[in-house]
Amino acid sequence: MAAVAALYAGVLLVLAAQAGHRLVHALRFWRWRGKPPHVPPLPVELPAVTVQLPVFNERDVVAGLVDAVAALDWPVDLLSIQVLDDSTDDTAIMAAGAIARARARGLSVTVLRRDQRLGFKAGALAAGMDASPDAYFAIFDADFRPGPDFLRRMMPSFSEAQIGMVQARWGHDNADISTLTAAQAVILDAHFTVEHLGRNRAGHWFNFNGTAGVWRRAAVDDAGGWDGDTLTEDLDLSYRAQLAGWRCVYRDDVVVPGALPRTMAALLAQQRRWALGSIVTLLKLGGRIARADAPTATKWEALAHLSGNLGWPLALLLAGLLPILAPLGALNPTVESAGIAVVLLGTASQVLVLALPGRRGARDIGLALALCLGLAAAQTRAVVDALFARPGEFVRTPKSGPEGTSYDDPAGPILPIELVLGAWQLVGLGVALAQGNVRSVPFLALLAGGFLWVGTGRLHGGNGAVGEGAASPFPVTGESLMPPAGRLPRP
Repeated sequence: MAAVAALYAGVLLVLAAQAGHRLVHALRFWRWRGKPPHVPPLPVELPAVTVQLPVFNERDVVAGLVDAVAALDWPVDLLSIQVLDDSTDDTAIMAAGAIARARARGLSVTVLRRDQRLGFKAGALAAGMDASPDAYFAIFDADFRPGPDFLRRMMPSFSEAQIGMVQARWGHDNADISTLTAAQAVILDAHFTVEHLGRNRAGHWFNFNGTAGVWRRAAVDDAGGWDGDTLTEDLDLSYRAQLAGWRCVYRDDVVVPGALPRTMAALLAQQRRWALGSIVTLLKLGGRIARADAPTATKWEALAHLSGNLGWPLALLLAGLLPILAPLGALNPTVESAGIAVVLLGTASQVLVLALPGRRGARDIGLALALCLGLAAAQTRAVVDALFARPGEFVRTPKSGPEGTSYDDPAGPILPIELVLGAWQLVGLGVALAQGNVRSVPFLALLAGGFLWVGTGRLHGGNGAVGEGAASPFPVTGESLMPPAGRLPRP
């Protein structure tokens, strides 16, 4: 028990450090809240922009994406659209009508279909860049819908030559359809409005989020180009570009709505990819960041950001130890008091960061906190895989249209580990109540609720994932990257 108590104390120290980092985020937010970014006027001579739409099996949403991008308020002769379609289903057929409508308006819309999905999304983006002469590239995932003024609002932020990327804030067009999407909206709002805003305004590095942003070609090339070896190509390129001396800008005032995963299985697939990719990016770039010619505070912030997912195994370990130690009074008074203080600090700091954007009520914040705790087991596996195994294949998150999705979720396990963990927390909760040790009851109850929520959500998954590498059963004809008839490549 002494050894277990010592392990418990070590976990608490690391979790306390992470709680302190969240409080730093909160302080930065308070400093910059309500202060709009400086946005120069739109230049008289507008630049040519290529809009890249990387899609892979997106039949439910691809037409709406093309229609939204075709409505962008930008000169027709300065706007090109690339549909980077690696699909193995009928996505190309579903996109054909929207592509025809855009071309009828005089827009240059090209479709790139690769024989092999090398490099996943990063490979598709790189292939598209090689086929375009333009200096700027806007990128949208299939479920995002930019407003017509997106480019007119974003492009002025490139007025300085060293600005390499501009990221807009994600909105959510389905946040209110379920408790799961409501919780996700709270978490993502905190990431963008508190973390991104604070890092960027403080002069530290932050990352492109894979969609709803614009890249300068020179920054991508100078950083070494798109690379698919981490599964989070957006995070990887962002840090490589900033290591090369480029600056990135976050525009919290420009919001692009997207669709949140509707099911637990889809969310878990997304979160696994993000956690795994961040650790692989840390292993790839951590040494370079530590040695970089940059302010110490910026390097510490970057390393803290990339290593944040290492907290998942610690949270899981805490969840395993707490039902043993706290209810039975097996800790000495000092360690027990410290444990309670750290748990309270960690919970309070997390609630504070989730609440600061101010767009959701107490119920949704509580759901978000429970969901964060319930993800600990799945995210721990992702971290372990990143540290000791290959990153694996890019598993897409099924995108949902207004009527939902026609794709199956990834199949879940017969008995999700979260159900076991939830039951374990309930055992600890029962013992704590029997012993009259009520100080640990709220946290045990929150852990139990989070694990049981995720575990039961897994059981409602589909019968299997859409085939990532299967041959397409649909007769899709590939198109070249040449512009439509009557258009010449821009110089």
